[in-house]
Amino acid sequence: MLPKGLGRIGKFIRGLQPGGPHTPGSTYQSSLNRINDRRAQLRKETSPELQAIASRLGNETPDQNQTIEAMALAAEMAERILGMRLFDVQIVGALVMADGRIAEMQTGEGKTLAAVPAVYALTLACGGVHVLTANDYLAKRDAGWMGDIYRSLGLSVSYVNQGMCAEERRAAYGCDVVYATPNEVGFDLLRDQLCLYPEELVHRPFLCALIDEVDSILIDEARIPLVIAGGELSPVDLVYRCAAVVRQLRPGIHFKTDEFARNIQLTDLGAAVIEQSLNCPNLYDLRYASMLSAIQDALQAEVLLQRDIDYIVKNNSIELVDEFKGRVAENRRWPAGLQTALEAKENLPLKKQGGILGSITLQNLAALYPRKCGMTGTAATQAAEFSQMYGLEVVIVPTNRPVIRIDYPDIVFRAKVEKERALIEEIAGVHSTDRPILVGTASVAESEQLSALLRQTGIPHHVLNARNDELEAQIIAQAGSMGAVTISTNMAGRGTDIPLGGIPPKNRDDILALGGLYVIGTNRHESRRIDNQLRGRAGRQGESGSSRFFVSLEDDLMERFGIREALQGKMPEEKAIDHVQQIVEGQNLEIRKTLRKYEQIIEEQRKIVQGMRNEVLTGAAESLIEVQQPELYERFCRQFGREGSLELERLITLEKIDELWSDYLVEVAEVRSGIHWVAYAGNDPLNEYLHQIASKFEELQNRIEEQVIEEFNKLQPNVDGEWPELPRFDRGATWTYVINDQPFGNMSERFMKGLIQRIRQVIS
Repeated sequence: MLPKGLGRIGKFIRGLQPGGPHTPGSTYQSSLNRINDRRAQLRKETSPELQAIASRLGNETPDQNQTIEAMALAAEMAERILGMRLFDVQIVGALVMADGRIAEMQTGEGKTLAAVPAVYALTLACGGVHVLTANDYLAKRDAGWMGDIYRSLGLSVSYVNQGMCAEERRAAYGCDVVYATPNEVGFDLLRDQLCLYPEELVHRPFLCALIDEVDSILIDEARIPLVIAGGELSPVDLVYRCAAVVRQLRPGIHFKTDEFARNIQLTDLGAAVIEQSLNCPNLYDLRYASMLSAIQDALQAEVLLQRDIDYIVKNNSIELVDEFKGRVAENRRWPAGLQTALEAKENLPLKKQGGILGSITLQNLAALYPRKCGMTGTAATQAAEFSQMYGLEVVIVPTNRPVIRIDYPDIVFRAKVEKERALIEEIAGVHSTDRPILVGTASVAESEQLSALLRQTGIPHHVLNARNDELEAQIIAQAGSMGAVTISTNMAGRGTDIPLGGIPPKNRDDILALGGLYVIGTNRHESRRIDNQLRGRAGRQGESGSSRFFVSLEDDLMERFGIREALQGKMPEEKAIDHVQQIVEGQNLEIRKTLRKYEQIIEEQRKIVQGMRNEVLTGAAESLIEVQQPELYERFCRQFGREGSLELERLITLEKIDELWSDYLVEVAEVRSGIHWVAYAGNDPLNEYLHQIASKFEELQNRIEEQVIEEFNKLQPNVDGEWPELPRFDRGATWTYVINDQPFGNMSERFMKGLIQRIRQVIS
């Protein structure tokens, strides 16, 4: 008799050809058979004998035979240590990842364990692996959970979390297998790029990355830059005045938004009201550019960003809510002006903003790994983007047991009030049978509004959102219990295991008889993947379960992207929604592709600067002063000795590189914000941008040399022979912020729109 899943997977992967996304081909079937045969042989070996095999593998040249042996050995070790036997589909998932691809494995299929054989094989082949996880909790949990397996195979394993000191991070990155979030890895990279001494570095060279929840990290968060900032730039008092002024403005009269609610524009009357309130002769005069920028930030904060949807106020500060996860996005801000405008809108103390010293997007961070792969439950709908942007193929791995979850068609209502009434009736009816219910909402505000309606009907329930995320584990643990009703934002939509019967499990068979967990979605999201993640909370490992979305034509997605019009054209409701979701996904892909064109040149320049900086840091660079100012060099050598003089030059050069690179980033931002001016002259903004940035980068390189020499000429050693005190940066603060989609256009577009309005007004 075939083991569970083997018959199904055998049929599934025979006769299916590679495509994109595609299912495993015959290569994986052959490898799976060889691994299973070898597992049967290894089962007879003692633990010391298995460790001897692991030692031998570590000295072999990587090839297909080593991968097969490594997979079989890791699977056998996992079964002995954890008592968990890997299913055939998990082995196939591991093979897909070891092959440098993305494995799409459904919720509950055991991706965490499936990654272990892949990580082991990749470590042998590459010399080390970073397992990039969704959050600090998972990094620590998975490193601890799987650690004994790696150690039994002769590998060292560690994790990196927020709050660790440099020594702890250095030790962690020195291990063969490192579990960490992309943010922590990226922040440490940025901090390394500001070190003044080689021993301060924490990273070793990047070798290989296995990315968990790869669609979240490489698509949803791809445009989010990690920023390291230092120093202090005090916010101006103007923001409070602007916040007060925009509160007086009325939609349709003083400003208007586009159909997607991404762009906002002042009317002539709105501009006039602002000019009078701020005593400004002409808001669109370039002399008042900073005032216009402050007004636009205040207007976006007031109109486009909504409390309890885009952000919450917690602990007397603004906390961003991740639109894809529903959680508070830790250490994340909007760009400085918009962040300050939000604080003024909510009458909060204005936090000081730091000057940017360095930045890298998650997309560019991932590109630093020579080899990478990933896993997730939802990647197929973005297969084309993974292929175009990252060169990664998506492979759909079949489930171990057939999925019997029932995904009912959407129920579409004309008005929100009708939807809410139907939701309450549906929840009340199902709750009366004691079947557990998970209700997924789009925002904190919606979850709390639905909670208020349920309280009125007397239905007991729990609410999980960004306000009480510290209770997540406790609430989720019991969300599958008999009679449980849980209302949640997207927090419960990804990477969450809701055990039927709760913890410890009770009445599990009775719940299965009732139909398992019932998942209700109160909105469709911009991405089909987010909807699929929510559905995937039910029906794990062949369990019964069902899902259904309740949708209103007044929902945000419907209003912004024209569902109402599509339905008036007699397009079937679900087809119309799917159509719009695909359009939005395509639109977001185009945004990411466009931004990448602008970012790529800066990333290449960053690599050049860091290469130069690393030579200086390690003392490998030749002495600039010795070559260009030999007399000055000799004078310092007489005072400090050759080594002392070289060390002084090294420190000054590093400081100047960092200072000028920071200034350069500000300069680049200014060029980018105004580059669309050239479009009005019929030129291509991107080509003009690339030309200007290339020219400015050449100037930067020359400026570094000039300022190092200039700084040396300024220095005068004292009579005691002590080194002069060098200026130092404050480099401690780090945070991430969201690149907006330029909701107001850039500065030049704002100016031109206002100017054109004024010209038309004069002509009329």
